[in-house]
Amino acid sequence: MDIPRIFNITESAHRIHNPITPEKLATLGAALRLESGARVLDLGSGSGEMLCTWARDHGVIGTGIDMSQLFTEQAKRRAEELGVADRVKFIHGDAAGYVSDEKADVVACVGATWIGGGVGGTIELLARSLRTGGIILIGEPYWRQSPPTEAVAKGCLANSISDFLILPELLASFGHLGYDVVEMVLADQDGWDRYEAAKWLTMRRWLEANPDDELAKEVRAELTSEPERYAAYTREYLGWGVFALMPR
Repeated sequence: MDIPRIFNITESAHRIHNPITPEKLATLGAALRLESGARVLDLGSGSGEMLCTWARDHGVIGTGIDMSQLFTEQAKRRAEELGVADRVKFIHGDAAGYVSDEKADVVACVGATWIGGGVGGTIELLARSLRTGGIILIGEPYWRQSPPTEAVAKGCLANSISDFLILPELLASFGHLGYDVVEMVLADQDGWDRYEAAKWLTMRRWLEANPDDELAKEVRAELTSEPERYAAYTREYLGWGVFALMPR
């Protein structure tokens, strides 16, 4: 069980596998008013930066689940590095359908809503592990401005314009599902740069070390095309945020 190898290659040097920066991740933790001993469940936990830093800064305890064996190993090392390995644990596994035996104060899926077939299904999944009065965190893209054509949407790596909503519509959609939006922290273009541009050096170094690998042509093609595509499309049209929800 693992994610496609291309992602393990391009994001192998990332601590955060989405456009939020360490500073904004800290802002989110503070905004949620986390208390020591709060239990956090993170589905699609990546390299564990959210759980590890919140355990260090706020004293939370928690569990992360991720399909990437590499990222899970990195998360465990990060927990050791920050001295919180006794507070958080990371499981290499499929987060789709995962329900915790013990209810959590915060249940998160930050950037992997495919685990529930989209936002609605993922919120429904997360709610099954949430204690009464707890908070759900959803990380999701939205259109900063609606793309003028389907070609522009595809340039943002969406299948179509209908894949994402503009921000007011996304916020309204949470209400339609029966949830109050109680906080949000939005990525900015610098956060997008740190997420996307950091891949380019990783790819270049990987290509230098692995010129004969079966994925070398794919990685070379991506490194060649991604800077221009990203600057023309994703950076201008696509937003991303983490939204804190509580059931009404």
